[in-house]
Amino acid sequence: MNKKALLLFLPTYLFIINLSAQNPTVWRGNGTGVYHETGLLNEWPTDGPEILWSFEELGDGHSSPVIANNTIYVSGMVEETGYVYALSQDGKLKWKAPYGKEFSESYPGARTSVVVDGDLLYMYSGLGELVCMNAANGEKKWSKNVLKELGGENITWGVTETVVIDGDLLYVTPGGKTNNVVALNRFNGNLVWSSPGKGEPSAYCTPLLIELPARKLLVTHTADHIIGLDAKTGDLLWDYPQTNRWKVHANTPVYYNGGLFCFSGYGQGGVKLILSADGSSVSKAWAKTELDSRMGGIVLLDGYLYGSGDNAREWRCVNWETGEETYAAKDIAKGVVIAADGKLYCYSERGELALVSVNPKEFKMISKTKVDLGSAQHWAHPVINDGRLLVRHGNALIAYKIK
Repeated sequence: MNKKALLLFLPTYLFIINLSAQNPTVWRGNGTGVYHETGLLNEWPTDGPEILWSFEELGDGHSSPVIANNTIYVSGMVEETGYVYALSQDGKLKWKAPYGKEFSESYPGARTSVVVDGDLLYMYSGLGELVCMNAANGEKKWSKNVLKELGGENITWGVTETVVIDGDLLYVTPGGKTNNVVALNRFNGNLVWSSPGKGEPSAYCTPLLIELPARKLLVTHTADHIIGLDAKTGDLLWDYPQTNRWKVHANTPVYYNGGLFCFSGYGQGGVKLILSADGSSVSKAWAKTELDSRMGGIVLLDGYLYGSGDNAREWRCVNWETGEETYAAKDIAKGVVIAADGKLYCYSERGELALVSVNPKEFKMISKTKVDLGSAQHWAHPVINDGRLLVRHGNALIAYKIK
């Protein structure tokens, strides 16, 4: 197998539109990759932002932390066992608890992020084991092997989907012919509804939940299609072809003002779809093959999309309305992007960590440092919380002072 094809995935993360304070943890800020903290540093010291603390006993993994209950939760693998680690805000271990066997083959380690909803947390292993645990101590409440029990099969590099929770429902994609996408009761794991979808394998994608006036819509990628489901019933409302050589679609789509941008790597690129008012159909607005991020996400700011490519390795800016590209830059290697306080935070696959101006005319890098702590691939999406930039690199979680 082509070696490049193996460098494929990062856990995709939870995106829910229109959140209230009672909703579960949400990945990438408010679901867009844009964090709303202000007063952050306009530039970093010459040798990079100060490291407040680091925790270097996470084992193997590519997942990222979430913050809830005044605790930092992150997953990792030691030998072949997956653990949830609960850290204090100053990086001290509160407890760790096993959730089961983890994916130990190609690019071994924990893939998905913990989801916390009140006093319960949820972890979905790379082998398809879904576990509900007590968020205070890691005690198991229930578990279900989604692949074995619902007729799915694991995919080449292990599932990386972080489950989506809304109210009493938990959404996950077994990828089977019958139980393709399902909703479970999050308190006991019982099946609430099942959709055959397109009957395709799952595709490393965490679904997007969109709340429209007419319905809630669940959007995800399976092997060869983007699909839109009624989140209440599981009815398949529409599908749109999207494939690539390795059937890897690790990025959660981006939704804004009736538009839906869905994108993946290996030269496939992205397509902007226009949703009908009730979410029951889509039409194509434009497509861009060069914006083919494999796993780094994208951010939408002031009418422009910012992110890096995969085959098209440059960092790119594209007009949301027209699809016109306004720049392509090679200042750092391709990677992950998030944003806050008028700046892009870019974390490359080479370990470069860069602060970049939000400017649709040029990739203007303000500061740059190198992530030296940790191990293996630089794939985890950083998190901004309470004036800190939290970066996971393999066995290390690093807290940088950015305020």
